[in-house]
Formats: sequence, structure tokens, C-alpha cells
Amino acid sequence: METRMWAVDKNVDNLKTYSQIIEAAQKLQENEVVAFPTETVYGLGGNAQSDAAVVKIFEAKGRPADNPLIIHISDRKQIHSFVKSVPEKAKRLMDAFWPGALTLILENEKGVLSEKATAGLKTVAVRMPDHPVALALIEASGLPLAAPSANLSGRPSPTTAAHVLEDLTGRIAGIVDGGPTGVGVESTVVDCTGKIPVILRPGGVTREQLKEVVGEVGTDPALVDADQAPRAPGMKYRHYAPDAPFYLVNGTREQVQQLVQEKQEEGLKVGVMTTQENKEFYEADKVIACGERSRLETVAAALYDTLRSFNQEDLDIIFGEVFPEHGVGQAIMNRLSKASGLPIIEK
Repeated sequence: METRMWAVDKNVDNLKTYSQIIEAAQKLQENEVVAFPTETVYGLGGNAQSDAAVVKIFEAKGRPADNPLIIHISDRKQIHSFVKSVPEKAKRLMDAFWPGALTLILENEKGVLSEKATAGLKTVAVRMPDHPVALALIEASGLPLAAPSANLSGRPSPTTAAHVLEDLTGRIAGIVDGGPTGVGVESTVVDCTGKIPVILRPGGVTREQLKEVVGEVGTDPALVDADQAPRAPGMKYRHYAPDAPFYLVNGTREQVQQLVQEKQEEGLKVGVMTTQENKEFYEADKVIACGERSRLETVAAALYDTLRSFNQEDLDIIFGEVFPEHGVGQAIMNRLSKASGLPIIEK
């Protein structure tokens, strides 16, 4: 399959009438799948009402089909066709954070969306992305779009069109290139079907921000207990992983460097993921700074590009620093833990 590339300037007026947007929207109407930028990561969109389109999403990603997909909309009115009701607290969250990096779990109105998109569940995950290209594409297509991240399953999520091309060229109909994304980690997923909203996946909207709007906020036990089954879309399987074994180290930079030396003495090539503040300290085969520790939002924005960068090196093992789990740090540590899939080394 030929994968088309449509370059779109997000600052163009009337994006939904832009020829590249129209062409990409036509592909979606034909039940093809198209990658597009959001403010978090690039999504792999397909008609959420079509089994055929949703199957193509799973096939392109190589993703297990038992994972529900997030439905992307361009107008809040769209949800009334496939959601039974919108609780008051969900409305308040929409008012505060839509469009934005927040996905809400609501009760699914059966028979509207493809059951393959919702994995046959009684609930549906839905969000309105805060990116002009994404909103224009959804509106031009006239469809709700099922859209997981536009990468091969298990690989780091894509934050540029080049990342998507690297993973999915020849596997999808096209890529709308709207430039690099901003937030860098996926949306926060919040279950709004109970009395208290529950965070199923930390992301671009922090717990602190949610509490300011709705008060008490719960947490999925799977976020703190590895033996619990996660309930959020995309959280069931190992994700984001670089090719080499990746260990997080809860210790000082001196202790990380000691681990590096030990592995080098064994003849291994070692990488270190750190931040700008500590980059010059380490002596390893490859040291990559992922943002600034003093500004965790820069770490989030650079996270997936950093993890992918390690794959350009011939490394045997990678060590990564840990981050404080407040604000967006919770999402950063969640993604790093998923990328590692290994116990944290406690020093």
C-alpha cells in the first residue's frame, strides 16, 4: 500500500477546506486509516462506526483487538449520538479541559459505534483534541474517529510525522503532517461512570488540575499495583519500549554511573537517559538528555522522541533516571515504567 503524506500548516485559515485535509478526509470516508497530529501524540484514525476501518487500525498497529480505542470528536454535540448520558461532573470536566488532553469514559449507546472500537464494552472513551489540524480533519470527514497512537504496538508513541512514517509506511493510507506535537504524552483517561471520577491513565491533564474542577478524584488500582488488570485504553500491554533492555534507577547520579561502569566492564554498550542538568556528568556509550528536570513538561514533550533515539544506537542496556510523581511527573513515570517492563533498580 502506498502511504500518502499531506503536509498541513496548522496556522492556515479554514483548514477544513484545505485540499490536503479534504483528501485525507475522503480516505477516512472510504474506511481507510489515516494518521494525524493531536496536541499529545499522533493518532491513527479510522471511522469509528465501521468494523472494516477499525480492523485496519488494529492490523496496521499489530495491536491486540481486545483493547478499546479512544473516539475523537470535533464538536461536543457529536457524543449525544453514541453516549447514553453525560453526568454533571463529566460536563464540568469538558467545560474545563475540552478541547484538550482529557479522555472521558462514559456509558456507551450500543448500536452506533463499531463494537470493535469499544471492544464490546458498555462504556466508550471519548475526547476532543486541542489541535487545529485534528479538529479540521474530524469535521471534514463528518465522522467520529477511533484513534489510538499511530505507532507499531509496543513502540514509543509518535510525536512527529517522521515517527509515524518509520513505523507504518506501507501499512496505512496516509499521514497528515502537522508538525511536532506539544504535550508529548497521551491524554489523561478519567472514568466518569461512577459517583467519583477515577483516573485510569495519567496524562496531559494532571490530578491536581482535575481536583480543582470536581473535587475528589480516585485512582485505578492498576496504576499502583502491577497485579491489577488496567481498565484504560492502551494500558493493558507493554508499551513505549526501546529495543535494548531499559532499567529505571531510583538513586543518585553517582549510583547510576556506577551501574554504567559495571556493565561496561562486562563488555556491554550502555546508554543513559537523563536530563539537561545531568547530561555532562555521565560517561556512557550514549547519553541523551530528555528535557529539563526543573521543568517536567519539557521531559514529557521529549519523552518518546528520546526513547526512539536510543534505537539509533547499538546499545546492550539503557539506564534511566526516575522523576517525582507530581503533576505531569505521574504520567512520565507511568510511561517509563511501561517502557521498561522491568523492576526499578532501588539504590
